[in-house]
Amino acid sequence: MNTRRILAGAVVAIVAAGGGVLASQWLTGSNAEVAQAAQPAPTQSAVSQLWTAPVTSVDGKPQSLSLLKGHPIVVNFWASWCGPCVEEMPALSQLQREYAKKGIQFVGLGVDSEKNVQTFLQKVKVAYPVYITGFGGADLARAFGNNAGGLPFTVVIDAKGNVRSTKLGQIDPAALKQTLDAL
Repeated sequence: MNTRRILAGAVVAIVAAGGGVLASQWLTGSNAEVAQAAQPAPTQSAVSQLWTAPVTSVDGKPQSLSLLKGHPIVVNFWASWCGPCVEEMPALSQLQREYAKKGIQFVGLGVDSEKNVQTFLQKVKVAYPVYITGFGGADLARAFGNNAGGLPFTVVIDAKGNVRSTKLGQIDPAALKQTLDAL
């Protein structure tokens, strides 16, 4: 009798979890492009917040992103535990190498712990600087319109400080190239 109750409870829990996942995908849209389209446009204050955001280098030293003011940048919010984030890093590194000669700087903002980012970067090399925002980086991403709080999240900012595009989910290298070529 107890075994039946336990099994019944497990089945109910699995069905409820599956329903929650489906409801989440339905509410947020399983397609990242749909979710992106529903986001409000980021405000100029989001860029101002980026310049003053507390970030640290991988070795724990406080840094300032304000040094990037006046340059076109691609900001990628990511975490070491985020599979799609890790999958897109080689493409981002390739694009950094390709667009560096045009003055475009890619920056990774780890929405993660310092230890996790350090461990990750010992295994995976990237061609752009990575800074640590901790979990406060999620608030910064929200300022750019990432209300879902999902990762990866990429923002392209032109040299004048205008947000040219945002992308929730993995980047499409061809689409990102199109945006970068228009800068």
